[in-house]
Amino acid sequence: MLKELLAKEKKLSVIGLGYVGLPIALEFARKMSVIGFDIKEDRVELMRQGIDPSNELEAEAFDGCDIVYTSNAADLKEANFHVVAVPTPINNHNLPDLRPLLGATRAVGKALKKGDYVVFESTVYPGCTEDDCVPILEAESGLKFNIDFKVGFSPERINPGDKEHTLTKILKIVSGSDDESAQVIEDIYASIITAGIHKASSIKVAEAAKIIENTQRDVNIALMNELSLIFDRMDINTFEVLEAAGTKWNFLRFFPGLVGGHCIGVDPYYLTYKANELGYHSKIITGGRFINDSMGGYVAKTVVKKMISNGNKINGAKVLIMGATFKENVSDIRNSKVADVVNELKSFSIHVDVVDPHASSDELMHEYGYDLIDEIKEKYNSVIVAVNHDEYAQLDEDYFKSIMVDEGVFVDVKGIFRDKIKELTYWSL
Repeated sequence: MLKELLAKEKKLSVIGLGYVGLPIALEFARKMSVIGFDIKEDRVELMRQGIDPSNELEAEAFDGCDIVYTSNAADLKEANFHVVAVPTPINNHNLPDLRPLLGATRAVGKALKKGDYVVFESTVYPGCTEDDCVPILEAESGLKFNIDFKVGFSPERINPGDKEHTLTKILKIVSGSDDESAQVIEDIYASIITAGIHKASSIKVAEAAKIIENTQRDVNIALMNELSLIFDRMDINTFEVLEAAGTKWNFLRFFPGLVGGHCIGVDPYYLTYKANELGYHSKIITGGRFINDSMGGYVAKTVVKKMISNGNKINGAKVLIMGATFKENVSDIRNSKVADVVNELKSFSIHVDVVDPHASSDELMHEYGYDLIDEIKEKYNSVIVAVNHDEYAQLDEDYFKSIMVDEGVFVDVKGIFRDKIKELTYWSL
């Protein structure tokens, strides 16, 4: 398979060209003929013009790539090795929403031929690939699993906004439905991944490995957030405590904050869903999720208390939130917990303005019901730096004083201005 792909006698397809799929497609396209498929034609057209709709890749990333972009699923029939990299979100009840994954699987199943491979990169609970996806592939294709076609799982490890740990520099986990498929999949990924390959013993092991990466981070951040709740009652700055504790060589460096996005705030729910299905009800994981999901409301309520303490009238007060994306220096707003802060403040009849140099105002309005202001013209009762974009890190106390009333409250969610604010009323997690 690898030889035929490198000789361009066969083609590779990538289904889902988001922040995960597009880098994979382009990297393979430097060595092979690739079909890049996405259901959104407007995104496909941007990629044809050398533009990354996710704003993660520069224009030169598209150079020298043998790739055809399409929104026509019938084009997948030309490929023999398929990589599925679609989102796996949760619904309003915090349950797995497999519709994008199962839809992509149906599209691949219709294109499947004898001898083809399908590798899933979308984060799922252990067992999903073989229990949920494979039956669809068989039904749509009329082929037999592990006889006519083979399947693997290779979890994505791309970190949005990270220009250092890029696709080829991150150790890649691979797995296959049998020994032969595992080796074929390892060889194909090894052709583009310079950091090396770890071959898991089974698809379920690879699925589980991915899902606990973000679950572990979620639980640890939840601990930091709980410590912040405790230390705030003791009038201790949490970041100062962590700085002191961090002088010990084996202290793990996690920090409190708003936990959103499409990974840390989502993946643990896939694991707890499967655990519940098997009769085990998680306590630590669900406890951590509760704490992290409640932090947006906690930040907003604390801001209101600080404003009242400083003599601000709450009804009609004005608050500026700086940052709307789920993390710094990215444009992605999915599952951003800043929306929780906005909604909680508005419940107190507070006027909230939001700015962000990376986010799309239209996307925010569509997703959360609020948009961005073009420029800051008001004097605010509180300014909340919610996301540490590089553009904000360069600002100083004089700037913040210029856009705040005298009794205003400056809120530094992630503590980046802790040593820079001397005169304003200051609070951080």
